[in-house]
Amino acid sequence: MMKYLAPTLLIFLILSCKSPQQWTGQGPIEVVPTEDQLIENQPYQDFDLGDGLFLSNKMEGGRLNDARRINDTLVEVQILPENQPINSSPWYAFKVWSEEEKPMWIRLTYPTTGFHRYYPKINKRGLFYKKLDSAAFHPHPKLMEDGTERIEFAEAKVWVSPDTLWISAQDFAGTGYVDRWKDEILEHDFVESINIGSSKEGRPLEVLKIGNADDQKMLMAISLQHPPEIPGFLALKSFVETICEDSEMAEKFRSKYNLYVMPMMNPDGVARGHWRHNVGGVDTNRDWINFNQPEPKALANFMEEKVRETSGKFVFAADFHATWEDIFYTINEDLEGNHPGLIPKLIRRSSRKIPGYEPNIRPSEGMERGVTSSSYFFFVHGAEAMTYEVGDNTPRNRIRQKGEATARELMRMLNRR
Repeated sequence: MMKYLAPTLLIFLILSCKSPQQWTGQGPIEVVPTEDQLIENQPYQDFDLGDGLFLSNKMEGGRLNDARRINDTLVEVQILPENQPINSSPWYAFKVWSEEEKPMWIRLTYPTTGFHRYYPKINKRGLFYKKLDSAAFHPHPKLMEDGTERIEFAEAKVWVSPDTLWISAQDFAGTGYVDRWKDEILEHDFVESINIGSSKEGRPLEVLKIGNADDQKMLMAISLQHPPEIPGFLALKSFVETICEDSEMAEKFRSKYNLYVMPMMNPDGVARGHWRHNVGGVDTNRDWINFNQPEPKALANFMEEKVRETSGKFVFAADFHATWEDIFYTINEDLEGNHPGLIPKLIRRSSRKIPGYEPNIRPSEGMERGVTSSSYFFFVHGAEAMTYEVGDNTPRNRIRQKGEATARELMRMLNRR
């Protein structure tokens, strides 16, 4: 039957390597050391491959560890992680140009660990990317020991020319897109930026305060703990923009609640083109108990100081991520925080606003605090918390719909209190 599928659907199924049944998501969160681990700093360089063909990783968010010419029409590139062990989410971003216009195949390989995950995006301005045409993408699956298929390497056909072409694993590379979006949000008179610390490399850790309330009731939203998870940021972007709307419901909400947003939790990892970790070589979403890394520590200190100063409380918190398919990870529904029942009702009600969408909800079975941000938000602050995971290949208009619907339903529910 597979041969009768449309090419884009076939590629999606191969890439995701999942059955048509609802995805069960990840298993229990593994506790890992969060003290600094060594990372491998990739050299930033131009690769001269002969005959006037060049590749380069000299860009913010760039990731290209090596490149070699196989023949006149094929180039092989190697993509390596910042360190190991690591979640297999190989980020890549690089530029290619040629003295003459011609077609070229680029083979993406991952020699030491992992498998291909992200469908290539291309752009000729380095700002807004579009998906490569499905006819120009050839995944090469490998049968694993557990019987599943994974993409061992993939080949993408592109037209190279003197006009530089950007190739990226996701919709943008580097921190510039987030910074430009923050500047737009800050044009609202009810939004302000708060510097809560610095990353390991000295980049500012910024929180946006949205609202005119007295901080008795607060919300928190974060994204980009893991650099490649751009769809999660896009959902947060839509969520925040909806709360900033010029509407009676939004104005009422902002008069009662302040939303605090940290859109880029791992600016060093984003800038360096990391697969997952910060420059301390650590998954920051495993450091919400020990706080060995500056990024989660800074936000936790900010939240705890805010509660001490105001005697207020956080009623809601969401950590926006991306994974293979859409899924919501929620706190055990037998546990109650500052607004019992808020999260499951919010997910169900907002999902009804999206035609044909059935939410995939996976409540935790645990009863005790864990190492992730959502667990910290709930067990330390009592905030009704969720990890909001967006599928890698979720259509961008569907991501926008989800963010908008979640924000509107959240405002509607909380405005009633």
